[in-house]
Amino acid sequence: MNTTIVVCAVCGKKNRVPAAASGVPRCGNCHSPLPWIADADDATFTEVVEESVLPVLVDIWAPWCGPCRTVSPALERLAREYAGRVKLVKVNADEATRVSERFAVRAIPTLIVMRRDQIISRQIGALPEQQLRVWLESALPPASATQEPGH
Repeated sequence: MNTTIVVCAVCGKKNRVPAAASGVPRCGNCHSPLPWIADADDATFTEVVEESVLPVLVDIWAPWCGPCRTVSPALERLAREYAGRVKLVKVNADEATRVSERFAVRAIPTLIVMRRDQIISRQIGALPEQQLRVWLESALPPASATQEPGH
């Protein structure tokens, strides 16, 4: 399973964040929530998305898609803003054909907020960042509901 190096926005320390984990990624130094951005494909989708303890924003995209490339930086900013509340998982539609078929993807980007294996909300096409924020916020539970016990 892949890991990503993430720099903590609070203390600046580098942390390894795995694509899948049983908890929520936190800085090893200051314990602040870290943004969780991962990739998934047909083989890893269940582990990376459906077994996540956080709601997952699934971005089904393709490298040749202009709107996908336009919306990607906004999604990554939202993942940082909502660190500890949401996990962003990018799925390349060209490489993950079973995932695309499962969700009947007919246009990209297709954005899906999931909790375990349940679809909470779906958005087709790129939106401006502020509209994406409103859509994502409406799909997520209140901030206090996603906190781990003892945090």
